[in-house]
Amino acid sequence: MVTVVSEWVVGINSRAGWTMMDEHETVTRSIIGWIERNVGGSVTSLIRQPRWRPTWFADVERDGETIGVCVRGERSDTVLTFALAHEMRFQEVLHQHGIRVPGILGWMDELPAVVMERVPGRPDFAGVDPADRATIVDEYFAELARVHTLPIEPFVEAGIERASTADESGWFGIAKMIDTLFRAQKLGPDPFCEWAIGWIERHPPQSRGREAAIVWDSGQFHHDGAHLVSLIDLEIGHIGDPMMDLAALRMRDSVIPFGDFDDIYARYEDRVGAPVDREAIELHHIAFTLSNELSFGHTLRGLVPKSDYATNMQWCNETNIYVTEAIADYMGIVLPEAEMPPASAARTSIASAHLAQTLRGIRVDDPVQQYRLRGAFRVAQHLARFDEIGAAVTDQDLDEVHQVLGHRPDTWLDAEAALEQFVLTDRQTGRHDDVLLAFFHRRNLRAQMLNGPEGSAMARHNPIQRFARRQASGS
Repeated sequence: MVTVVSEWVVGINSRAGWTMMDEHETVTRSIIGWIERNVGGSVTSLIRQPRWRPTWFADVERDGETIGVCVRGERSDTVLTFALAHEMRFQEVLHQHGIRVPGILGWMDELPAVVMERVPGRPDFAGVDPADRATIVDEYFAELARVHTLPIEPFVEAGIERASTADESGWFGIAKMIDTLFRAQKLGPDPFCEWAIGWIERHPPQSRGREAAIVWDSGQFHHDGAHLVSLIDLEIGHIGDPMMDLAALRMRDSVIPFGDFDDIYARYEDRVGAPVDREAIELHHIAFTLSNELSFGHTLRGLVPKSDYATNMQWCNETNIYVTEAIADYMGIVLPEAEMPPASAARTSIASAHLAQTLRGIRVDDPVQQYRLRGAFRVAQHLARFDEIGAAVTDQDLDEVHQVLGHRPDTWLDAEAALEQFVLTDRQTGRHDDVLLAFFHRRNLRAQMLNGPEGSAMARHNPIQRFARRQASGS
């Protein structure tokens, strides 16, 4: 028998016949059938990961042992920066060269999906002894240094994407995100993102001819509590500037602490035999802080099927603050604060509070449906918070738009459109950068206030480590 837990159904499959009754039964059938044909053995369990990306974990009995299998599909709420098959080829080349990544078991056309080994371990440091954490981080950076020193020819032969010239390798990835994710999926005005893109275009990170295999969305791995097990989640890996990997994980460090980056960079230098380019790292860091808004901003401006609205809202609102903080650090500007408006009752306050309370109390057996209920609860908490301070936040936003534009638009959406036009007009010169930086930072802070109740994890800002030279200068 095989126990099946999926997005749509919890049930039992026996060799005699299926007992599940759901229109998406064919997906489960396809996954089990593919694994048993191509991996061999018998699937004894199949679990859909309760998360924003369709992923299944299977246990397979083969020759008296249990094999773990991971089936990783495409995102449902945004396109991928690089095709899923590109991720598979990148990971396969890494594995062939002895890098600790899951081995590729094959490609499944039906979903589509890449099928790989399931690696044990955990992705965070909760409850891990500080000494063990330091060992794991050191092993991770040693592995990352190995990735960066691999010859790029096997990746090129496998069709891994790269810039047309080595000097453009540092801009290639973010430019692809801007075009493939932001421009192609944009559903409404996004003046902040347009301003940040313009700033980055005027301050592009320079690779100075560096090219290497990079994971880019770095800092993702499994460990067993004492040692590194494997690098994971290689969906935006490509051939680029290795400094991008040293920059991107600074944002992840805000929730999964890696330690002092100056120390980490020094040990990395010893391993690769070359100094790190801190100027490039800082500009790559700024560019990567915008990646959530580029990827998911459209899901907050239109009804996107299967979107995890609450998660995308939290990610974008938090990392948009990182954008303004990082640019301010680079420019040596002290950012303003944003005052929390006092809470007041709205006509819908009781209804929104009731909705959140109801959703919080519902429990179902299917972990994926429970995950969705949690997402709905977080959206209800956001709406309840908006009932408390939303009108005041909107008024503050419009008042400050008035200061920037010289007139006060009638509605929030009118303000978005007018502000975006103002930003686009200033794109080439950045004459208004100082004003817009302060304005957008205050607006980003207020947007995060609306995520959820004051003091909640949804509305909490987790600071990023500052670059040492900025911190030492006091700017």
